[in-house]
Amino acid sequence: MQDPVSAHEPPHDAGAPTGWWRRWWGSQTPGRQDRFAMLAPVAAVLLFLAAIVSAFWYLRLEEMDREHEAVRRDVEYAQQRVRLRLLERQEQLMRVAHDISNQQLERDEFVSRIEAMVIQYPELQAVAWIDDRRRIRASYAAPSVAAGQLRPAGGVLRGGETESIYTLARDLQQPVYSQPAAGADGSGLLQLHIPLSNQQGKFAGVVLGEYSIDAILRYAVPAEVSAKYAVALLDGKNRIIAGNSVPPRKGPSQLLPWAAQPNEYEVPVSPVGNGLIIRAQAYRTSLGVIGSGLFWLVGALSAMTAWMLIGNWRHTRRRMQAQRALVAETNFRRAMENSMLTGMRALDMQGRITYVNAAFCQMTGWSEGELVGRTPPFPYWPDEDREQLMARLDDELHGRTVAGGFQVRVKRKDGSLFDARLYLSPLIDAKGQQTGWMTSMTDITEPNRIREQLSASYERFTTVLEALDASVSVAPLGSEELLFANKLYRLWFGVQTAGHLQMVAQAGVPEQPRLDESLDAVDSFVGLPTGTLTAARSENAEIFVPELGKWLEVRSRYLNWVDGRLAQMVIATDITPRRHAEEQAAAQAERAQSSSRLITMGEMASSVAHELNQPLTAINNYCNGLVSRIRKQQINEEDLLAALEKTARQAQRAGQIIQRIRSFVKRSEPNRTLSDVATLVSEAVELAEIELRRRNVRLSHYVAARLPKLMVDPILIEQVLVNLLRNAAESIEHARRPASRRSVELRVIPKDIDGQPVIEFSVLDSGQGLAPEVMERLYEAFFTTKPEGMGIGLNLCRSIVESHQGRMQAENIYNGTDVAGCRFSFWIPLAGAPDALENKNAGVAV
Repeated sequence: MQDPVSAHEPPHDAGAPTGWWRRWWGSQTPGRQDRFAMLAPVAAVLLFLAAIVSAFWYLRLEEMDREHEAVRRDVEYAQQRVRLRLLERQEQLMRVAHDISNQQLERDEFVSRIEAMVIQYPELQAVAWIDDRRRIRASYAAPSVAAGQLRPAGGVLRGGETESIYTLARDLQQPVYSQPAAGADGSGLLQLHIPLSNQQGKFAGVVLGEYSIDAILRYAVPAEVSAKYAVALLDGKNRIIAGNSVPPRKGPSQLLPWAAQPNEYEVPVSPVGNGLIIRAQAYRTSLGVIGSGLFWLVGALSAMTAWMLIGNWRHTRRRMQAQRALVAETNFRRAMENSMLTGMRALDMQGRITYVNAAFCQMTGWSEGELVGRTPPFPYWPDEDREQLMARLDDELHGRTVAGGFQVRVKRKDGSLFDARLYLSPLIDAKGQQTGWMTSMTDITEPNRIREQLSASYERFTTVLEALDASVSVAPLGSEELLFANKLYRLWFGVQTAGHLQMVAQAGVPEQPRLDESLDAVDSFVGLPTGTLTAARSENAEIFVPELGKWLEVRSRYLNWVDGRLAQMVIATDITPRRHAEEQAAAQAERAQSSSRLITMGEMASSVAHELNQPLTAINNYCNGLVSRIRKQQINEEDLLAALEKTARQAQRAGQIIQRIRSFVKRSEPNRTLSDVATLVSEAVELAEIELRRRNVRLSHYVAARLPKLMVDPILIEQVLVNLLRNAAESIEHARRPASRRSVELRVIPKDIDGQPVIEFSVLDSGQGLAPEVMERLYEAFFTTKPEGMGIGLNLCRSIVESHQGRMQAENIYNGTDVAGCRFSFWIPLAGAPDALENKNAGVAV
């Protein structure tokens, strides 16, 4: 029989690796084991150094990426500022060109107006008015312009580049920028040619504006960008025409790939295009605090590594002392086993009892001498369970054990029985060899009685909850464990706690802290007063669960669970039928309110948004011009009266527009007059071109010559044209057409329809066309394909056209089988045509 003490001593290599590694490690001497143990810190130091080098490299790459992103963001911001400044100057020069084309600006007024612009905007160096024969009719230049660059009135346009851009502007009938070039004094110049047209729509010359590129860089680029970077403007050949650059770095920094060249970014400046490029180069900065911080970090980590090596060496010395103390510790643990209340039994590989502790003898009533050395069947086995216990013992000896233990009945020496739970584990000696099996036995008679009572109570409890028409679930706070779920909850959400948490989150219950895994099942609220939570009233909320397609009324409250943890109970009732009835009633009321608001808005805001902008802008320009000329004492009484008369006419026009809109709101009659078609189209194009330019869409329009006048309300017809032109631009943008195909064509020609002379207005775009289902509902009120649209634009346009006895239609343009665009057209009968004047004062149902 094996000695009980030696049989239960834990082996010295219990923590060593298994398999061949354990055998190899055990065959080494303690000295070699210590030397091998020292290799681990050395490997750790090498890995640490490799990690530091990788970290330095990674941080530097990250810093380079951040610097480059900052340069790119700042350059794009500066490019937008330069672009907006050029567009503002272009818009002002286009207004001057428009006034010249309309014969509203004479030479003297031109010079004074340009003088004010040149004084106000330093980048604008000179502006000249050139007719269709290249003769300079009027010009003005800043005092800083060299004498060789002046273009005196009466002269002729000279210069190869300037003449070629002049010809290009004449052919395109659009503003054209020239390539940046150096002036006589070395300063960069940029020219803008804006074409002029006469009353017949023919080319009548250009307005030539010349910009100083140095001034553009100085005044358009934000000061914060200029302070951080070396900003320069380049021409199409990448030559610097304004600004400065950072010289290449010299010295050892050239060995580093990121230090050889400065961090820079460049982008073309629109509307000039690739002919003008803005570039910014970041000035070199030192690492500063970052470098010092990394240095001290590396030093601290190195000191910690040295300290760990010293600690490991000291730990190796203490290891031998711990081994000597292990035997005494084992004997101490043996004494503890004998004093505990759990019964312990040891079997050898043949099933013979080799050891029992005092607790085992006390449970069975048999002494140690009566049990040690016995073979199956054991005396504490009940007679009726011997076959079952013999089969169980055979499974134990062959390693077929149950991890959670198993329950058996045990007979005491006096013949009484009790319930016990046995746990079996292999018995390993000091050499790592299995010498038998160790069994622990616990008396579970009283726990079984309590469990049976709890089971009966639980069964009654669940029977009631399973029959409820509401979902009931209980989960502890801060955990994903589901403590209880009735039948309806399992039917809706399964056996997971996701449904419970989803209902709590949607019901708006504040989120509770989650448990750390290291705390096992310890309640995070342990030790805290929970009386206020459990005594509080339940919280109610109505939520929608998309997975179920149901509306649920959720009631939740806190309670103390049977194990003392604070839990939350959620009761959910299906209220879908009631919510559907409420939603239908609310939807009907909302539709009625929405219809009322949209009709009122359409009546009051259809015309005033675009039409008031033009006269108010003209009034502002006239007043600013009068103030400027009066301050400079450059205006006489006749010019003052003329400007005031124009201002009064624009104010009268704005008042007429407001009065007309008020009339529309009251369903009054529109104001129809004999209107010139060319003027009407010109004003509509001027309003729409702003939107088209923003969307990068070209507009070409053709108006037939010698068209008779129409008896129409010009503001309403302009509104129809502007709406159609904007819709065409939006269709092109949604179709994402390339720049060469982003064009809109407006044509106005006379026609005969059913023997009646009419004027037809047509707008042709290169967008994606109209789908058949959209074509059927195109003029339906409140129908729209735009996410932000209200569906009243085309319906309103058709109402306006039909109120003028006209018609509107839409059709797709095909290129083979592919849709190449869409054509909207409407026609208005002539003023002298039959039935055209019959209802000229008929009201428009706006």
